[in-house]
Amino acid sequence: MQEQPESALTPGLTARVELTVTDTDTAQAVGSGDVPVLGTPRVLALAEAATVAATAARMPGGSTTVGTRVELDHLAATPVGRTVVAQARLTAVDGRRLHFEVSVSDGDATVAEGRVERVLVDRQRFVERAARSS
Repeated sequence: MQEQPESALTPGLTARVELTVTDTDTAQAVGSGDVPVLGTPRVLALAEAATVAATAARMPGGSTTVGTRVELDHLAATPVGRTVVAQARLTAVDGRRLHFEVSVSDGDATVAEGRVERVLVDRQRFVERAARSS
């Protein structure tokens, strides 16, 4: 990997992603419950997608990030047909560790909030190492 300064990933980077909830996003569908509302695993995936989007344009060549820690409070149910918005903000960079604050909302209501940590890695080395460990 060509070395590039990690300084391109600086606190303050933000992104937002949207999801209109469908039957495939429900707790029933993803196996995290038996109710037809947005499942927690989908809320988490949406929040993580926002963290990836926040750094995508500034990612050093050959690099990617991988999730290492999540703290998420799922606060409100969202029925099928509603649109939720996940927002992520990079709050700190500690070497290769990136710390984000995330929130998911349905209009003015907060659906979820929390923190996500991702680590900057060399994509090729990471994939090769993962293949060797299986």
